[in-house]
Amino acid sequence: MNGGPGGEQDLRGVLDRWKAAVDAHAPELVAACFTEDAIFQGLHPYTVGRTGIADYYRAQPLGMTAHYRILETRRPADGLLLGWLAVDFAFTDRPTLSVQLGVLLRRTTDGWSIGHYQVSLLP
Repeated sequence: MNGGPGGEQDLRGVLDRWKAAVDAHAPELVAACFTEDAIFQGLHPYTVGRTGIADYYRAQPLGMTAHYRILETRRPADGLLLGWLAVDFAFTDRPTLSVQLGVLLRRTTDGWSIGHYQVSLLP
């Protein structure tokens, strides 16, 4: 991992909040991990902004949990942090879904938030 000073720690700070909110099925708290204008691409058509992100997570099944592993970090510019992750979404009634996740965090006056979120299914 090459995130520079604090890269992985800053990424974990946001992702731990995201994971806790996903695991608690708390869509408004998930959305609060994102910037107001975040571009969000889950496994359904993309959305922009916290309202669409909250709607996406509100539609997820109860009992879904997220387990992530950081694969790489980079700091492409001051105030930006790129993360590439492996994420397993576990369910109570179906097999675990394993995805790759790319996130771009942006440092705002409120701290680090996710500005771009892109999920990929790899064969």
